[in-house]
Amino acid sequence: MKTFLNKIELIDYLNHIKAMDKSIGFVPTMGALHKGHLSLVDFGFEKDNVIVVSIFVNPTQFNKEEDLVKYPRTLDRDIALLKTISKGEVIIYSPSVEDIYSNNVNADHFKFDGLEHEMEGAFRPGHFDGVGTIIKRFLEIIKPDHAYFGEKDFQQLMIVKKLVELYNLPTKIVGCPIYRAEDGLAMSSRNERLTSEHRSAAPFIYKTLKTAKKKFGTKSAKQVTEWVTKEFKNSQLLELEYFLIADVNTLKPLQRKSKQKTYRAFIAVYAGGIRLIDNIALN
Repeated sequence: MKTFLNKIELIDYLNHIKAMDKSIGFVPTMGALHKGHLSLVDFGFEKDNVIVVSIFVNPTQFNKEEDLVKYPRTLDRDIALLKTISKGEVIIYSPSVEDIYSNNVNADHFKFDGLEHEMEGAFRPGHFDGVGTIIKRFLEIIKPDHAYFGEKDFQQLMIVKKLVELYNLPTKIVGCPIYRAEDGLAMSSRNERLTSEHRSAAPFIYKTLKTAKKKFGTKSAKQVTEWVTKEFKNSQLLELEYFLIADVNTLKPLQRKSKQKTYRAFIAVYAGGIRLIDNIALN
């Protein structure tokens, strides 16, 4: 397993791999790796010979400086975890901020046909400019055949697909199932920061989503939303930021059900000071 700290050496090595007619997959991460990340790499090896895993805490997608500072940086542990994968060759790209941004640590501005204004975009202004900037740069550097994204960040997945479409980038974006702990909590690097008390309470998020899915079969979106809101008001440890049911293609909130459309429920919850997101397909 090779680790590259700068793009020039990485590009040179990837050109060597491409000359051997091997396919390249890409899994972008901000480190603090867990089994969810490993599942993306495993998924990638079903299609590609080599998987590049980026480990880079991107400063332009954080809305709060405090979150950027506190984000866990565990490169040595991450490398050790990736070494446990034996399906194929894994390449790590762990660049410095300077290697990615040079002297201009600012996000580009993007328009993703309105996808950027919904949900996370509404609560985290500018977040998807940072996401778009870093993913576009990674795809231009690595030029992978496929890039793998977990459906936990479903809005991000849809925005990256739109990014590739808008800029005609030659990479196929692949969405991968949400990887969950045995108690249902969606795997996230943020989970490490939960207190034991909040970690014990957090599976309630997915439990509520599953019940909301059942209710959606017979209830309106408004009724389901009201029920979820009431459930979280009764929780002493979890604070609901938002719950909504949206069209999977536009991410706009559902106004009236249509059998011709596909819907998903999205949720953001604070467990102490830690923000957790999740979602579930409804039909």
